[in-house]
Amino acid sequence: MTDQAISPLRRRMIEDMTIRKLAPKTQQGYIRAIKNFAAFLGRPPATASFEDIRRFQLHLVNNGARPPILNHNISALRFFFRVTLKRHAIVEHTHLVDQPRKLPVVLSPEEVARLLDAAPGLKYKAALSVAYGAGLRAGEVVALKVSDIDSERMLIRVEQGKGHKDRNVMLSPHLLELLRTWWKTARPQGWLFPGRDPVQPMTTRQLNRACHAAAQLAEIDKRVSLHTLRHSFATHLLEQNTDIRVIQVLLGHAKLENTALYTRVATKTIQQVMSPLEHIAAKLNEAQPPT
Repeated sequence: MTDQAISPLRRRMIEDMTIRKLAPKTQQGYIRAIKNFAAFLGRPPATASFEDIRRFQLHLVNNGARPPILNHNISALRFFFRVTLKRHAIVEHTHLVDQPRKLPVVLSPEEVARLLDAAPGLKYKAALSVAYGAGLRAGEVVALKVSDIDSERMLIRVEQGKGHKDRNVMLSPHLLELLRTWWKTARPQGWLFPGRDPVQPMTTRQLNRACHAAAQLAEIDKRVSLHTLRHSFATHLLEQNTDIRVIQVLLGHAKLENTALYTRVATKTIQQVMSPLEHIAAKLNEAQPPT
């Protein structure tokens, strides 16, 4: 879209999002949501009333929009009216939809080993190993540069992860050897995992496709995505009795409650907890006179 094709109102919203450093993907999604809202209204969105917003939400629900889509549209409308138009009252009574929190899919250590062994080539094996071995998100893996690998301190530097925050994660000796093998083979100069065009990094789409292909070759029946490796990383650390606050820092979670989710899927940890029924049974056995 050329500068001439952008309306002053849209330009203002884009500037407001840029000032607040919203991610490009978020900006695109917000603009698309307001564009859809305007199409629903049939007139400029700045002329909308609260009843118009209410009708739009009802329209989305009736068309089968799921909670994430509903919440994304509500967030876009709130930004547009509160920040860009300064009309706070119009969105005062809009509410985000509660999303059911499902337990994440987690692989066993054996399944992770099979998946990594089935990776389609050394490049993807190294990238998927970083995702699991350091608990990184897809976007964080592909954004790694060669200079982010600190072999002296045995750390991986993650720059501008989710929430625009830098953090360090551990670099295991096994992962370091694998990355050295990859570097000696491909000699990447900038990006650790360059794309088809070496000037650009590998895309998250490419990495996810490789993950799906590896899971299929490894004959893993679970629904696997790249984020499954991150879930598995956190769960396995918890099962190794790693402090949950350490795991929170490694994952880059802002809230401990997000990390606490993994206590619900750490099966080894759950299995090690003794049921109070066992204590009662033990007391009853002690109370019974010997025969």
